[in-house]
Amino acid sequence: MSDSDVLKAPHVLEFPYSRSTGPVIGGFLTGLRDGRILGTRGSAGQVVVPPTEYDPVTGEDTTDLFEVGPGGVVTSWSWAGSPRPDQPLDRPFAWVLVRLDGADTGLLHALDAGTPEAVSTGMRVTARFRPEADRIGAMADLECFVPEEATP
Repeated sequence: MSDSDVLKAPHVLEFPYSRSTGPVIGGFLTGLRDGRILGTRGSAGQVVVPPTEYDPVTGEDTTDLFEVGPGGVVTSWSWAGSPRPDQPLDRPFAWVLVRLDGADTGLLHALDAGTPEAVSTGMRVTARFRPEADRIGAMADLECFVPEEATP
């Protein structure tokens, strides 16, 4: 069988709907637009970041948002030596799980550290936000994390 004998049809995978963010996720995204990272407290007292709309233990609604970070500790990481076009940085970086100061859960994001030798579990990092004029209330408003010693 040759390639010309194979039936082909174009297919576009899409999700043609929009979702309202609600008060919790909307508040979190508004916080990012304002250069702040917000979490919520679960029934057992744990601080969840990013915040969830429902308590992870009881399923009850969560409501109160409060600021955490912007610094934190890397709890796990993996090096991305050849970033893809749709990834957060256009140069090699680390995917990190960061437990922000004041939080009990980790936030997955990019770390702009330059080399894999500059990354370690337990290192202190801080958030780097996009310039204020470029923020739109989206996860990308948090551009990445950077090693704490690299910040002025």
